[in-house]
Amino acid sequence: MKVVVLAGGISTERDVSLSSGGMIYRALKKKGHQAILLDVYLGYAGEPEGVFEREEDWDTQVRAVSENNPDLEAVKALRPDGEKHFFGPNVLELCGRADAVFMALHGANGENGKIQACLDLFGIPYTGSDFVSSAIAMDKGISKDLFRAWGIPTPGGFRLKRGETEQERLPYPCIVKACCGGSSVGVYIAENDAEYELAKEKAFQYDSEILVENYIEGREFSVGVMNGRALPVIEMAPKTGFYDYKNKYQAGSTVETCPADLPPESTRRLQETAERVFQALRLKSYARMDFRMNEKGEIFCLEANTLPGMTATSLLPQEALAEGMSFEDLCEKILRQAVG
Repeated sequence: MKVVVLAGGISTERDVSLSSGGMIYRALKKKGHQAILLDVYLGYAGEPEGVFEREEDWDTQVRAVSENNPDLEAVKALRPDGEKHFFGPNVLELCGRADAVFMALHGANGENGKIQACLDLFGIPYTGSDFVSSAIAMDKGISKDLFRAWGIPTPGGFRLKRGETEQERLPYPCIVKACCGGSSVGVYIAENDAEYELAKEKAFQYDSEILVENYIEGREFSVGVMNGRALPVIEMAPKTGFYDYKNKYQAGSTVETCPADLPPESTRRLQETAERVFQALRLKSYARMDFRMNEKGEIFCLEANTLPGMTATSLLPQEALAEGMSFEDLCEKILRQAVG
């Protein structure tokens, strides 16, 4: 198949997206597909005709631009028209010529449904959830409303818009996070009033609405779901602090165990709850749900990720590997679901 792997963009998760995109691109090439890797924001300045047939090292080309311009503002400066037109040169043209688009985007635009909606209007098949499900899951406040409606346990808390007066306060420690974000960007733990005020200030830099939650002391788990069926449970145990951006992506900072060392009943509850989240948010194809478990064994769903990380060491691929599915086979399965 002719496949466009969309990565990059200008979200705070640009670097993670490029890593996912490169791995997916190479996996699809190994599977014999005519795959190309595009930075959705910077696009492709060459001639679109015959691009899928040409032998080019797309991963090296795309990554070279980012390495030379590691700062988001530097990336934006490469596109003087970027404020008016999000898609880079020839992106939609090449997506339209492909049999499918493999979404390797993370964060804003990639996971909030906007790009999915655009591809829908052009009749272009793509991997993952549709625009409605993506938008719902991206907003942690809306997700929690649905969790409660479905009886899915989730930490207590409240939403707060910039400039609003708080009607309630939570005991410390508490979690402060941007409503729309991923990779634990804009997530903070507050232990006292001073830290709480600083956490709100920082979180509002990422979004105009934030979420304040009860902190759940305990273990952290993640459960991938494919086509409504849960994969093995994985546990993430940071060596210091909590499972933030650094501990997610800095090698050696977190011990990840899959399958997680849990009693069968706890494993079953986590998997069943993950499947219910998949249903509640109307997700499609694949997703990953994050959980905390307290010392009593009670579980709490934190959020759903509609486009989880897709490198060989990311959580979802580790879960698939625990069932005997290689990274290449996982990518192939996700791609086939998009065109099936």
